[in-house]
Amino acid sequence: MGNRDIAISDSKVDLSVWQSASTAYIANPEFGVTAAAQKLCNQYPTKLGQSFVDRPTYLYTLRKALRLHQWAKNMLIFVPLIATHQFFSVPLLKSGILAFFCFGLCASSVYLLNDLLDIQDDRQHPTKQNRPLAAGTFSISQAVIWIPCLLITSFVLAIKFVPIKFTFYLFGYYVLTLAYSFWLKRIVMIDVVALAILYSVRVVAGGAAMALGTTFWVLTFCLFIFLSLAFVKRYTELFHSRNKGLLHKASGRGYYPADFEMLASLGGASGYLSVLVLALYINEPSTGLLYHSQKWLWATCPILLFWISRVWLLAHRGQMNDDPIIFALKDKVSLLTVAAFLLVFYVAAIYG
Repeated sequence: MGNRDIAISDSKVDLSVWQSASTAYIANPEFGVTAAAQKLCNQYPTKLGQSFVDRPTYLYTLRKALRLHQWAKNMLIFVPLIATHQFFSVPLLKSGILAFFCFGLCASSVYLLNDLLDIQDDRQHPTKQNRPLAAGTFSISQAVIWIPCLLITSFVLAIKFVPIKFTFYLFGYYVLTLAYSFWLKRIVMIDVVALAILYSVRVVAGGAAMALGTTFWVLTFCLFIFLSLAFVKRYTELFHSRNKGLLHKASGRGYYPADFEMLASLGGASGYLSVLVLALYINEPSTGLLYHSQKWLWATCPILLFWISRVWLLAHRGQMNDDPIIFALKDKVSLLTVAAFLLVFYVAAIYG
């Protein structure tokens, strides 16, 4: 290569070529490439030309790759704290917050691993193709480094600062998530049950982290409501596939687009069963020990019925996000519904 040659690259593997180029240009560089290029140009008679960058910053891409917005699901850890009316206990809150971050780091490690395993399937998906690994904005080599680092940090924090019982639940969550990523998500119906359990484990783990325990009623309610939301997730995927005229089995899943009507029936039934469990809990004599007036609690049933019905109606209209929980956290009506739901419990606990 002559002295008048020009080199254009985005990776460190091309740095050796730059040594013999007159000018080096950087286009959408990987992390650390710009600094390495500047150092090389200071050592060799190579001029560093203009950098051309049209991709997001590394931190933005990392945040998307780790799916930090999915950490909102870990708020389920605080359900036992709310259920036992101890939300303002500072020591318990500290334990809950530590548990929240442990689950977040562990979950991000699994998300990265899952995206790595599903990279080919995601590239064929209408929305998942935009994920950093599938889109090529986050390299496989970086993912391989981040996965163990996040996982080790999660368990070190759990073992050192949170009760050991919580660590066992965290480990169980990790094992079940791995099983889901490698195998379970491809098995019809087993996948939605696994998702429901993964959501419920967060609640149980939160109780273990704060030494509060989890009641039969909370566990049963969580299982049915999360099973309904898991069905919403699968229904949405099949709904869009059906609208595209696809007839073959969904990529990486065990369902056919024609199955979406059956999933709607099962999911709606699961959601309404969660309302029944809530009604039975309200009627339980022991519930009166926690609330001044049980009669106020009956208002939560129509509120929950409204929300579940609305979620399924939006899914039927094709207006549901792939993940219903993330959708709920962004949806104003859902947020108002949750606020009204919690307000009823507060009023029942305070006023006779």
